[in-house]
Amino acid sequence: MSHLPQIKIPATYIRGGTSKGVFFRLQDLPASAQIPGAARDALLLRVIGSPDPYGKQIDGMGGATSSTSKTVILSKSSQADHDVDYLFGQVAIDKAFVDWSGNCGNLSAAVGSFAISGGLVDANRIPQNGIATVRIWQANIAKTIIAHVPMTNGEVQETGDFELDGVTFPAAEVQLEFMDPAAEEEGGGGAMFPTGNLVDDLEVPGIGTLKATMINAGIPTIFVNAADIGYTGTELQDAINSDAKALAKFETIRAYGAVRMGLIKHIDEAANRQHTPKVAFVAPPAAYVSSSGKPVNVADIDLLVRAMSMGKLHHAMMGTAAVAIGTAAAIPGTLVSLAAGGGEQNNAARTAVRFGHPSGTLRVGAQASQDPISGTWSVTKAIMSRSARVLMEGWVRVPGDTF
Repeated sequence: MSHLPQIKIPATYIRGGTSKGVFFRLQDLPASAQIPGAARDALLLRVIGSPDPYGKQIDGMGGATSSTSKTVILSKSSQADHDVDYLFGQVAIDKAFVDWSGNCGNLSAAVGSFAISGGLVDANRIPQNGIATVRIWQANIAKTIIAHVPMTNGEVQETGDFELDGVTFPAAEVQLEFMDPAAEEEGGGGAMFPTGNLVDDLEVPGIGTLKATMINAGIPTIFVNAADIGYTGTELQDAINSDAKALAKFETIRAYGAVRMGLIKHIDEAANRQHTPKVAFVAPPAAYVSSSGKPVNVADIDLLVRAMSMGKLHHAMMGTAAVAIGTAAAIPGTLVSLAAGGGEQNNAARTAVRFGHPSGTLRVGAQASQDPISGTWSVTKAIMSRSARVLMEGWVRVPGDTF
C-alpha cells in the first residue's frame, strides 16, 4: 500500500485577543483550497485536527476549545478603499464542519499586523514609526473593520504594556473600529433587531418564556437575564461547562432564538450553524473573583455578562459578542442597557460600557443615535482595544491525501 508524503503550507500561528488561530495567505494555499468548497474545508479541518472524537485535537494545531479552533485566510482586498480581505473559519472540534457564518472579533486584532508582515498592505500606507491604519474587509459578514497597528522601525510592534484580561502577558495595544456593525447577517431582513423589538418574549419549550434581546451587531446574539435561567452572572467556566443539563439548556435557547431571528427555519438546523448566533446572559454588577484569582469589584463594572461559544461558556468574551454588548448597551431599553442601570425611557445613548466576564473586565464603546421621527436606532461604529502576537511562523504539514 502506497502512502502519499505530507505537504507543507506556509502558515503563521497567532494569538489575537483571547483567541488563537492559524493564519494563511490565500496565495499560499494549494490551488484546490484557494476557492471555497470541500477541499478548503478538508484542509483546514486536518490542519486543526478535527474531527476528533476524543475532543483534544492532539493531531493538529487546535487547542480543543472554541477559542483555539480557528483559521484565517487573508488576501489583498478586492474591495475599493480596503487593504485586505479577511475570511474566518470556525472549525468544529468533534465534527467535520467549518462554520463560515460569522466573524471572530478577537482574531480581528491580528489581521492588520499579519497583513502588513505578509506584504498584503501597500508599503506607502505603512509608516516607519507610529500607527498604521489597515482597512479590513470582513468577507464573512461583508463589513469593514479598521485596525490601528503600532509600528516601530518599520516593523509591527507586538510587545508593550497593554493588559487584556484573559491574556497572561501584556502586549502592544491594537485599537479596532467595527464600522456599521449592525445587521450584517442574512437573517432578519438586514435589521439590527430582526424581530423589530428591543425585548421579546422568547418561548423555549421545556424552559419557559424568557425575556430576550436579539440583536445583529458584531455577531448575532441572544441576550437573556441571568436570573431568569437560574444564574447570578458571576459564574466561571466550570459552573456551566461541567453541567450537561445546563449546556443542553443553552443550546435549546440558541436554537429557538435562531429561528426567531430568521437565521434558520427550523431548530434542527442549529446543529450545522454552531458559530452563530451566540447566547449570553446578563446581570447587574456584583463582586466576584475571576478565573485568575483577581477580584472584580462592583465599582469596576457596569454589568455582568457571560457568553456561550460553540456550546461552552467562553473563558473571557468573544470580540464580536463584545461589539454586540457595546451596541446593545448604547440603546436604552435592551436587556443589556437595563442590566447596566439604564432606564427604558432614558433616550440618552451610552457611549461606553465596562462589563465583567469570567477572566476579568472589558471596556467597549459604541456610537449610537436615534432617528427623531421613526425612533429607529442606528450604530455607526463600535470600538475596543485588543492585542495580538505571532507565536510561531513557518509551515504547517498535512498528509498529501487530505483533500
